[in-house]
Amino acid sequence: MVLNKIIEENKQYVIDLRREFHMYPEVSWKEFRTVKRIKEELDAMNISYVSLGELGILGTIEGKKKGKVVCLRADIDALSIEEKTDLPFQSKHKGVMHACGHDGHIAILLGVAKALSTQKDDLEGTVKLLFQPAEEDEFVGAPVMIEKGALEGVDAIFGLHLMNNLCTGEIGLGEGTRFASCDDFTIRVEGKGGHGSAPHEGVDTVVVGAAIITNLQTLVSREISPLEPAVVSMGTMQSGDRFNIIASKAILTGTCRCFNPSLRDQLPEKIKRIAENTAKTFRATATLEYHKNISPLYNDENCFRIATKAAAEIVGVDNIVELPRAMSSDDFAEYTMKVPGLYAIIGAAGQDLSKAYPIHHEKFTIDEEALEIGTKFLAGCVINFLEK
Repeated sequence: MVLNKIIEENKQYVIDLRREFHMYPEVSWKEFRTVKRIKEELDAMNISYVSLGELGILGTIEGKKKGKVVCLRADIDALSIEEKTDLPFQSKHKGVMHACGHDGHIAILLGVAKALSTQKDDLEGTVKLLFQPAEEDEFVGAPVMIEKGALEGVDAIFGLHLMNNLCTGEIGLGEGTRFASCDDFTIRVEGKGGHGSAPHEGVDTVVVGAAIITNLQTLVSREISPLEPAVVSMGTMQSGDRFNIIASKAILTGTCRCFNPSLRDQLPEKIKRIAENTAKTFRATATLEYHKNISPLYNDENCFRIATKAAAEIVGVDNIVELPRAMSSDDFAEYTMKVPGLYAIIGAAGQDLSKAYPIHHEKFTIDEEALEIGTKFLAGCVINFLEK
């Protein structure tokens, strides 16, 4: 395959880009240097692009022949983590680190762009290159890109994530719903303050909050079918000012995750009922604020077949790993709610999983051999889709 040979010839180009982006990480909505460098690379390739807002980029490679339009997405933001890898190219920005592999995602997409730009006369369609900010910022990046027109005219979208739960040389693929929805909620409890020596004169929101948290644990275990995966987890509880004062207010926050859109719609009312009635038992009141964030991520059947063919050509059928469903989330899901799509996992742990650190860890890094695999995979998805 000509594209694979071009990608192999540009292997060091992709590695060098990954290292540069790793050295200069930027958190969500602050990716100014990153965006500048991406545009410089696209300019050098003579690839046209438009800005989606201040920080999104949508490049376009038009084939000589008309055909379908396929989009490839890379997230570009980093995390507020102090890096402790001791890599020669570790972060130069204190307290910020590419601890989720997005530096590799950017480099991979630019590697695909470089390869495809040299072969555009042979393309039977159009390729869109979407560089998306703010995936880590409560998953708002993708919805903003969609609002700005990223998917206009697009027939399908493909994306990937470098992960250390698979060995280098393995590609994780799955059909149907793969990742859960991700919502968050806040419960505000109002009671009555008083002196700690006379609790009967107050309404103690520490006790009320604890009771709400306990009762919410029965939502999944007693109100949802055991065959229906769901998570309701409490993250924080803030209440009280001093050891001898009955707290008059409490704020609880948590997250809900599931695969079933119908169940997702039911969860706010269920949480509201439990919170309000529990508070009422203790003579307090509770109000719920519920925010729907990210939809379940769905891998389209046809895109799955196309991706499986691409993966088999690169790593062989025996190295394609079934991607299990997980309660984790990614805002790539919002694209798959609008157009057919496929999200894959590219193994980047080397050959010993026990020595690799997970994403969002201060010592996270990748085996850079995975970059070439990811580049070939996305390029293969493009060719297979446009040929279809």
